[in-house]
Amino acid sequence: MIMEKKRTDCPALPPGWKKEEVIRKSGLSAGKSDVYYYSPTGKKFRSKPQLSRYLGNTFDLGCFDFRTGKMMPSKMQKNKQRMRSDNLSLSKGKPDLNTALPIRQTASIFKQPVTKVVNHPNNKVKSDLQRATEQPRQLFWEKRLKGLRSSDVTEEVLRTMELPTALQSIGPDSSDETLLSALASALHMTSAPITGQTSTAAEKNPAIWLNTAQPLCKAFTVTDEDIRDQELKVHQARRSLEEALMADSLARAAESTQDIEGKAA
Repeated sequence: MIMEKKRTDCPALPPGWKKEEVIRKSGLSAGKSDVYYYSPTGKKFRSKPQLSRYLGNTFDLGCFDFRTGKMMPSKMQKNKQRMRSDNLSLSKGKPDLNTALPIRQTASIFKQPVTKVVNHPNNKVKSDLQRATEQPRQLFWEKRLKGLRSSDVTEEVLRTMELPTALQSIGPDSSDETLLSALASALHMTSAPITGQTSTAAEKNPAIWLNTAQPLCKAFTVTDEDIRDQELKVHQARRSLEEALMADSLARAAESTQDIEGKAA
């Protein structure tokens, strides 16, 4: 972008201050300009609030126009008239919307008399057609989860869960990791039983995906033996956790005993 810079003295400000006007010569904003001010030490200011903070009480910028770099007494006159009208309205008892105390706008929390209407001739049952219609789902969305791996706090990848042989995925990229992600999502998103694709047509052509509420896997049945095996794994995991917590507690007790004996000696 081509720009033209013009820097001149600014008599409205203290001695040594410069005003710079940057005019844009090309682009969509050609013809527009930006105004900057430079202090005697060369510090750049882009807005009037920056000037006010820098000068503080040493210089009054009340009627200073940042764009033109001149003092505009008309601005000060308008500000005085506005302040006078605000004070007059306050003296008349009119609340100032900017400074008035907040007023509770919600309903009262105290009990109010309520009339209960059980039957009314105009009562009609309304249904939301948009909610009643099933929302479309993306086909083969499980592929978005490909390559994701769970890890522990040390960023070491955890071992993948081994699925029962009865669980067999169908469709593109039919791997155990993809099937595991699809099953976990189905269990999280719905409370209905997870049975897989019960239609044999889905195995021949997964693209039809007859039942979108079920993951892309062959129909399966969870037997009592599968439940018992899972209960045994949970029991073993809890037992290992209990032993680890007990060992940690004994180690902490031994360390505290050694500290006490060391301090006593």
